[in-house]
Amino acid sequence: MPIIEFELEGDYIELNMLLKLCGLCDSGGGGKKLVAGGTVSVDRQIELRKTCKIRAGQTVRIGDMEIQVLADVREG
Repeated sequence: MPIIEFELEGDYIELNMLLKLCGLCDSGGGGKKLVAGGTVSVDRQIELRKTCKIRAGQTVRIGDMEIQVLADVREG
């Protein structure tokens, strides 16, 4: 399974934007469509909230792709 490690800047990122920034869709709107289709899970639970707040330590999966959200190492 391919794994993307995403370093979070700030407290959270909206799910649709995370998908965009990881290159899994072309836009935030494209990310919303992926989430609405029921194909995205957060911490092994299907997530239908398009702008759900994703925080460090969470894992997002879509298909065989996994995104591990890491804390910003520059923060204290």
